[in-house]
Formats: sequence, structure tokens, C-alpha cells
Amino acid sequence: MEKLIALYKDWSGAEPRTIEKLPGAGSNREYYRLWDDDGHSVVGCIGTSRDENHAFVCLARHFTRRQLPVPKVLAVSGDELRYLQTDLGTLSLYDAIRGGREAGGRYTLAEQELLRRTIRELPNIQIRGARGLDFSQCYPQPEFDMDSVLFDLNYFKYCFLKATETDFHELKLEADFRLMAKDLTAERQEAFLYRDFQARNVMLRGSDMQPCFIDFQGGRKGPYYYDLASFLWQASARYPHKLRRELVFEYYNALKQFTEVPTSHHFVARLSLFVLFRTLQVLGAYGFRGYFERKQHFIVSIPPAIQNLRELLTLNPQLFPYPHLMDVLRRLCDLPQFQQIETTANRADGYKTTDRNPYKAHPKDGPATFSKYDGAGPLVVRVYSFSYRKGIPEDESGNGGGYVFDCRATHNPGRYEPYKQLTGLDEPVIRFLEDDGEILTFLDAVYRLADAHVRRYIQRGFTSLMFCFGCTGGQHRSVYSAQHLAEHIHKKFGVEVRICHREQGIEQTLTA
Repeated sequence: MEKLIALYKDWSGAEPRTIEKLPGAGSNREYYRLWDDDGHSVVGCIGTSRDENHAFVCLARHFTRRQLPVPKVLAVSGDELRYLQTDLGTLSLYDAIRGGREAGGRYTLAEQELLRRTIRELPNIQIRGARGLDFSQCYPQPEFDMDSVLFDLNYFKYCFLKATETDFHELKLEADFRLMAKDLTAERQEAFLYRDFQARNVMLRGSDMQPCFIDFQGGRKGPYYYDLASFLWQASARYPHKLRRELVFEYYNALKQFTEVPTSHHFVARLSLFVLFRTLQVLGAYGFRGYFERKQHFIVSIPPAIQNLRELLTLNPQLFPYPHLMDVLRRLCDLPQFQQIETTANRADGYKTTDRNPYKAHPKDGPATFSKYDGAGPLVVRVYSFSYRKGIPEDESGNGGGYVFDCRATHNPGRYEPYKQLTGLDEPVIRFLEDDGEILTFLDAVYRLADAHVRRYIQRGFTSLMFCFGCTGGQHRSVYSAQHLAEHIHKKFGVEVRICHREQGIEQTLTA
């Protein structure tokens, strides 16, 4: 720290008035915010690797010359273990979209716009940033190649497959790894591969919240698909399929402004392969940081990464011609311990539970008494949409519990002729409601309430919970809300959810 202060003094002519250590992530690098007497700040970095710092400094200076939105390097120590850079502020994209992430992937229109703005900016640094760049300065290697792919795949094998005791045939898996590495490197590209492109590494500056990029020191020459896969399939982000698809389309169109692009069919096929690779790479990192280093943040990130993997395995098998690897991954997703891991992740709200009794009575309170429903399980959630004109649905379970939400305060598409014959399950109505945005804000609050209630019911072993959404006709807003809450609960908790759109005569069961 003394040497960082000395570097600051050499650069500014005075010692900093205040120093604040910034939160760390998965890196060993330490960051500090240093203020002068006038309230201006810079960010100082202390690294343990001279080569890594050298790579960042070289890349940042090149990107600055290219007028890309990155921090400017202000001063570097002689041994290159410390440097100062411009301060891009305190708001990251990760923090700005926290609400949608915590709502299980229900991002508001404002949050979606920040994601679109970021994804449109990505080709700028990938293509323009690569022009004239001396890739030999990159660390730890200058280019994405077969060796780097095999390293990451073996990282997944040893740090995740073996850690979870997943059975595999060493030679068959190695053969599939080599074939996959060959496919991933089949198309040589001159783009800058950011490698760690995620919401935490995007800072939002100014009143217009323009995205700026940090922590690109691991970048190298490589295919642009990699960064897109890293960003949109970030395990903890929980981007819904519809939003992902729209963001891929935004990126594809933005990429056209910088370089010649393949057909959309080829682009999607290549992207899918990189999504699979990136998912395995992430699981390897989570396995090492979580299972071996026992860092809780990485352990709770494993279930959504496994869910990403499950979704990938439902795609066209011809996209992934690696038979033994696919068999191993299917068995991995079915391992019983992941049910327990997922339960643990869902309890990140701080509740400490035992298998049957989440409460520990104070000695002066005497013995605790519990409902006859405690510990019976499993939970079944019923979600209704209805018209207030025809009354609130009856509770068939006999418990008399649950919630009734009134959707009538939100904008009603049923007032407009094009939507009168449609329901909240139809794409035009969905788009109307989501573009308007009122229903998303309404559901954000519902999700938070429902999540807490479902989580506690699962802990106590209750068997029934009911949610009802009413609107004027039981056709548009209530149907949309009921369907989305049902899918949200099913995806997040994996319990059985029974949906009834009463006025539409539609029933559906999402099995446990």
C-alpha cells in the first residue's frame, strides 16, 4: 500500500486525502479509490503478476488511442505491479440490473435498455479494438487456440466432474474434448476476445449511463462468439429465453456495422457451441472456487449454471456431435446432490434450517407446537387467473390461504380493438404489456413476496399454496401475470405448479 501511495504522490504531487478499498471478486488483484483534497478520485490497482498488469496497461493504452470507453492509465510503477487509472464511478451494470436478477429474470424495460446498450457496444471493442493491436502483449497467451480450449475443458473435468464424482471414460471423454476444441478453433477470427465480459465488468457513466469496460487484462485474439456467450449465459443473471434472443439479435445487427458477418443460421449454430464450451468452463471455475476454496458465492452459482446446461442439452443433438461428453453431461445434470445444492442456493436469504424443524425455541418459551401440515410435503402451488365479475376462485385444498392480486391498476390491452380477441398468452398482448412496463413493475413486487412465501412453505413441508390474479375480464392482464408467476416459481423452486386460467378454460401442470 505504501508503494501505491508513493506512486499517487509522484503522479499528483501530494498524498491522497482519503483511501477506500474496493470490494474484490475472484481475482487476487486489489483495487483502491484515492481522493485528493478537491474531491477528485482515481482508482489504484495492486497486482501480484507483473505480466498480467503489463497486459492491462498495454491494452488500456491501445483502447484509449482507439477512443474506446475504457479507463485511462495515468501512472505505472517501475515494476508494473501497481498502476493508477481514471475512476469510472461506482455503478456497475451488475448493480443497475439487480432488481431483475433478484426477481428471477423479470427485467424492467429500463434494465433491458441498459443490456441492449451494452450488447450493442460490445462489437466496438471486439472489432475496432483489435485493429492495430499487438496481440503479443496479451497475457497469458496471445490467441484463443486448441491448447487453451483443452486446458479449460480439463479444468472442468478435474475441478467439477471429479469433484462431483461423476463417472466418465477417460479416453472417450478426451477424444470428444479434442474434437470440440478443433470445432471451436475451426474459424480463425481477428477479433479481440475480452474473455471475462460480464455485467460486473461494465461500468455505467454519466446521466445517460453509457457503458464503459474494465478488467480486460485476460483478453486475446479470438472469436467474437465467446464474449456474447459469456455475457448472455452468465449463470446468475437468469436472462429469460425471450430476452436472450432479442439481445443476440441486437448484437448480430450491431456486429454488421463493424465487419462482415455469417448467415444468421450459421451464427446461431456457432454461438450454441460456444455457449456449451463457456458453460463447462464456468462450471470448472465454480468447482475450483466453490468445492476446493469453499467460497460461498461460487457454490450458490452452481445451480443456475447447471440449469443453463440442462437447457443446452435440449437443443438439436447435431449441434454437439460429442456422444460420450453428452452422456456425461446428462448424467451430471441428474445427480441427486444437485437437488440439495439447489435447495441450499435458494436459502440464501439467511434462514438456517434443519430437515424437519426450522425453529429453535427459547427455554423459557416451553415446547414449540407446529401445524399438522409441517413436514408433510411436497408443496404444490396453484395459480389462477380470473374475472372479478365472476368472483374469486375457491380454495379447493381447504386451507383457506394464499394471495389474491388485483391487476386492474395496470394498463389494459383489452381496451384496444387489436387485442380484444387475444389473451395474455398471445405474443401481441405480451409485447403490449411488457413495452408498457406497468405489469413488470407490478410483478417485481409479487415475485419478491411469492419467493419468500414459497421458500418458507418448502422449509416447513407445507403441501399447498394458492395465488390468484384478477382483472376485469380474466383475459389479458391476469392471464399474463398468472402464467409468468407460475413459470417463475417452477423454474426457481422446481415444485409442481398447477395453472388455471378460469375464464379461458385453460389448465396446465408444470410437473415437479
